[in-house]
This record gives sequence, structure tokens and C-alpha cells, in this order.
Amino acid sequence: MSNMERDPRELLCAPDADGRGEVLTGREVPLGGPRAMRVSRTLPGVHRRMIGAWCFVDAYGPEPALMRVPPHPHTGLQTVTWLVAGEVLHRDSLGSLRRVRPGRLNLMTAGRGISHSEESPGTTLHGVQLWVALPDAHRRTAPAFEHHATLPVLSGPGFEATVIMGELGGVTSPATTHSPLVGAEVAVDGTGEVPLDPAFEHGLLLLDGEVEQAVPGALRYLPPGPGTLRLSGRGRVLLIGGEPFGEEIVMWWNFVGRSHEEIAAFREEWTRGDGFGTVEGFDGEPLPAPVLPSIRLKPRGRVRADRPAAPAVAED
Repeated sequence: MSNMERDPRELLCAPDADGRGEVLTGREVPLGGPRAMRVSRTLPGVHRRMIGAWCFVDAYGPEPALMRVPPHPHTGLQTVTWLVAGEVLHRDSLGSLRRVRPGRLNLMTAGRGISHSEESPGTTLHGVQLWVALPDAHRRTAPAFEHHATLPVLSGPGFEATVIMGELGGVTSPATTHSPLVGAEVAVDGTGEVPLDPAFEHGLLLLDGEVEQAVPGALRYLPPGPGTLRLSGRGRVLLIGGEPFGEEIVMWWNFVGRSHEEIAAFREEWTRGDGFGTVEGFDGEPLPAPVLPSIRLKPRGRVRADRPAAPAVAED
């Protein structure tokens, strides 16, 4: 899924506050209108805008849903599609046509510009859509698409982690990354100690079941420092993390850029119909770009210094 809000806000992405145990509560967003599928958006939050290079987290389901996202553009980011249940058909302007199912990864690198569509039959959908901001050195790279049907697994007492992106405990995903990060689905059965890179900040999202350290409907932020994460319960969680992102970015609609002028230029290119290619095979018109806000879009860092951190989770 991508951002189909008809009136997207400026997503402000700026030094880090002391937020040990901080919780980012999701806000409900309809994709494409009031009758459309609804998602819970936990990142960007009011205070915390990024975790590592991860800049956007939408969770949805489980619920019966018919997904139909018309062709739309992206720049300066990677989209990560990860399903717990259901299936999604991806088409893009490179000619890619790939169905993603649970346990498999669809990874699209927008680079300097790409467009794509997403569809699913009217079955139960449950999953997450994430964006990774590309650092300045790589954000104008050529667009690309990858599908990984098998991914490596890190196992330990009480847990089994599928490494979706980056590296966890010495196990490395084959997916292309452009900054130090990790993304993993961790199945918990009992109590386990998951290794962490102490240089990374992390986020923890409950996918299903009950895991004590995960907060239902929210993304729990974990600051850099610990070398392990103790998880207990029975269920699945999404673990994301990375080195704190040092660049300021502008996020608006489906674009990640560095200035208001750049975002305005991306929007104009899409409106004119050039710069993003054509998605073949989708039965319908491309998604029109929303109107830019009346105020200037400002580049920001990974937290908003003028907004307080979310309340901490009480420790047992």
C-alpha cells in the first residue's frame, strides 16, 4: 500500500529526545476514501518521524478487504511489502508483475522515480507496508524491483526471526539496502533474547498473538544501546531498526525529497505524465496528485524537537 490520502499533511521528518520505552500510537487512515481499506499509521508520528532510515509504517488487517491502488509515483525511497495473510499483485513502470504472499518480500526502489499499482482479491488481508528513505548519495539511483521468495532465518531459544532487510545476529537478507538497517519478522514462543546492534535504534510492532514487550496497535521505540531484546509470549512481531538517520528530508504524498521546490517539481512531472514511466495492464486511470499545501514544506530531521515524546511504557 502507498499513501492515498486525498489531503496529505506535510509529514515532518528533525536531535533525539530521551524516549526509552516511547510508544507511537497509530492513527487510522482510509486509503482512497471513507469506504476504502483502513490502515493504522504509526510512523511518522507527531514527535518521532523516523527509526533508522524507516520513515513510514502502515499496518492493516486482519480483515476482508479488496485492495485497488491505481498507478501512482514514488521518489527517494524504497517500498517494503510484507504480508501475514492474503496476497497483493504488484505492477510497475519497469514492467514488473509479481504477486506477493506471506513470508515473501516485494521490495521496490524508487530512486529517481517509478510508478506502480497494487491489487488484491476480496480476501482477508493482513500485513504491513513500510518505506525506507534513501540517503542523499543513493536517492537518484535507477529504479528497481526485487522479489524474494525465500529469506534467511535466525533461530534461538524461544524465537525464530525471518530477516526481511539488512542484518540480524549475523544473518543477512539478500534484499538491497542503502543504509545500515534491519527489518525482521520474529515469531515468539516462550522467552527469547534477540540480538540487536547497539548502534541501532529500533521499533517493535505486534503482528499477532501476545508478546509482552509489544503494545497492541502501536509501535514501541527502543533507543540505541542494548545488545539484546528480551521477548516473551506467543505471537509475531515486526522488528525494524537502523543507524539514526542524519539527513533532513521532506515527505509529502508518495514523495521523499529534500526541499519544497523538489517536491513541487515531482508533483508537476507526475501531473504532466512524464518522469515516472507507465504501468501497463492496470484497468483504470492513474491516481491524480493532491494539491500542494498553501504553506511551504520544510525539511526536517528524525524527531520534532518542539513536540514531546510519547509516554513511556511501564516496565514489569
